[in-house]
Amino acid sequence: MTASFSHKPEGYECPFCCVWGIERPNQGTKQKDIIYQNEKVTAFIASKWWPNNKGHVLIIPNQHFENIFELPADYAVEIHRAAQLTAFAMKNTYGCEGISTRQHNEPAGNQDVWHYHLHVYPRYVNDQLYLSKGTPSDPDERAFYADKLCSWIKENIEVLSLS
Repeated sequence: MTASFSHKPEGYECPFCCVWGIERPNQGTKQKDIIYQNEKVTAFIASKWWPNNKGHVLIIPNQHFENIFELPADYAVEIHRAAQLTAFAMKNTYGCEGISTRQHNEPAGNQDVWHYHLHVYPRYVNDQLYLSKGTPSDPDERAFYADKLCSWIKENIEVLSLS
């Protein structure tokens, strides 16, 4: 089934499609933010952080799909494999007490970037994730979290049989 429920504005330049292209100085995702990548998906440390959930990850399809209505099932499978891998890595490196995932579609669903993406958050007791607002993060601080997750994934991906 295919349906088009597009909301991107005319002339929209997708910030996630730039992950593989030219980095924008002082803003957006950097190559060193990437923690995992295969032929279908890329996982990276988000550039917008919530105060008590630093180092959260976004997982995107490598091809541009605006929302869940356009996302093919084979990409959805790879996105959730990467989410599970990310969850294991966060539990083992961040020492978080839980994991939350969330994904938004269309303006009424709070989607504000017109490229499908899944958030994976480290969670802590009373962290107030849903009661706080995100703010831009520093690329050097993101690198600390990216290095932790990327190293753990490289050491454990074959053991988990998720590749």
